[in-house]
Amino acid sequence: MEIDFSNIKVIGFDADDTLWVNETYFREAEERFSELLEPYETKNKIDQELFKMEMKNLELYGYGVKGFMLSMIESAMELSNNEISQATILKLLDIGKEMISRPVEVLDDVVEVLEKLKGRYRLIVLTKGDLLDQERKLSRSNLSEYFHHVEVLSDKKEKNYSDLLQHLQISTKEFLMIGNSLKSDVLPLVNIGASAVHVPFHTTWKHEEVIAPKNKSGYISIQKLTDILAYL
Repeated sequence: MEIDFSNIKVIGFDADDTLWVNETYFREAEERFSELLEPYETKNKIDQELFKMEMKNLELYGYGVKGFMLSMIESAMELSNNEISQATILKLLDIGKEMISRPVEVLDDVVEVLEKLKGRYRLIVLTKGDLLDQERKLSRSNLSEYFHHVEVLSDKKEKNYSDLLQHLQISTKEFLMIGNSLKSDVLPLVNIGASAVHVPFHTTWKHEEVIAPKNKSGYISIQKLTDILAYL
């Protein structure tokens, strides 16, 4: 069933892995973490325990590199039975600092799409993660000029979106969200009566994985960001 986007006035963009590369760097950091912890456990066990620690700490630290750094350190202490050296802990901190300091790699087609949509729609960024880190990435991306508003949410659930749209006085019927995560960027919007576009990224954090509904309704999936221009 074709979706009608003719009523759309405001378009929200996810940031990480929609506007710029993010998850790839976490996968690289996890590989380095596994290498440092190899003396204590198998890689599979290390990966499992780090993910479990991230999930345990998510409510406390929220999303982002800083929470990931703390989870790496705590997981390293548990996996090593508190025998991890100070030198290794410093290396874990360096991994996190390097992630924060990396240049922002804007994804293909992003600038082209934003150029064609600006002036025709009100464009906003709706992301989650660490506020300082996300503000820093937006600044380094040189994409700020395209957006009327930037919001860093603590989470991306139905209530988070509903509260924000109400605060910004945006009707759900006039709002379209574009993002790479079905779980965070698509299904919550569909559930509150808005529209969404799913643009898959080549790698997805395990926490964001979800089975697509059999009866897809309220959103479309596209292969690359420029494909959205055919609908708008």
